[in-house]
Amino acid sequence: MAHTTKLLLDNLCFPEGPRWHEGRLWFSDMHDFKVIALGLDGQAEVIVEVPQRPSGLGWTTDGKLLVVSMRDRRLLRLDGGRLVEVADLSALAACHCNDMVVDNAGRAYIGNFGFDLHAEGHEFRKAEIVLVEPDGDARVVADEMSFPNGTVITPDGRTLIVGESYAARLTAFDLQPDGSLTNRREWAKCPTGTPDGICLDAEGAVWYASPVSNECVRVAKGGEMLDRVAITNQAYACMLGGPDRRTLFIATAANDHPDRSRTPRTGAIEITTVEVPGAGLP
Repeated sequence: MAHTTKLLLDNLCFPEGPRWHEGRLWFSDMHDFKVIALGLDGQAEVIVEVPQRPSGLGWTTDGKLLVVSMRDRRLLRLDGGRLVEVADLSALAACHCNDMVVDNAGRAYIGNFGFDLHAEGHEFRKAEIVLVEPDGDARVVADEMSFPNGTVITPDGRTLIVGESYAARLTAFDLQPDGSLTNRREWAKCPTGTPDGICLDAEGAVWYASPVSNECVRVAKGGEMLDRVAITNQAYACMLGGPDRRTLFIATAANDHPDRSRTPRTGAIEITTVEVPGAGLP
């Protein structure tokens, strides 16, 4: 079906990691160092500032905000109005930590860049997915990943799917009772663009945001393209939410560079309505 997007919020630097939670869209304005909650009425609230750049978001089993602090590679928890460290991942993650999904047991799966994407003369390096238990214990559960990015968990809690941006594919793992990831396999080769942030719907399809092709794409297991939303800006992440989970929120920006995204501020949250509601986690 044909889609047009509506602007919900603009004047952002670089929005990432959108999550629908308790009637609002939560996201990180990564290069403005803020976690923001946004209502469908366009009213935005700054929840907390994260000096080393926020990225992936989630919640503990008792409802406390978890946020990935990118540059110092830590998982933080908002507790009583202040951020406290859950885990230091600097010995496990090769570079800046990035997107995250939290399962129903409160375990956090966190990817990282593998290399400094914005450093002059950077060289590509593979990265890891790190599992952080609710008590802060952390371990690598997948390695040799090509820029692991958006991540989802299926409604039955048995499969984790992650976008590998630099391989243009979605990769699936079986989720074991202890949180380990096994049976690694290609879930879909992305038919167009590259996957950044992703979300899952009730028919088992994945929406992925593709910054290189300015679009969001809905893809079935195996790689068939089912739907597409064209964006004027670059699309970096997407999330299904709203009262019926049929609102597709898209985080967009013209530039992902930490400095150049601040002036001008081209970041925005755009929305459109889709037919199949969201499912699974986040």
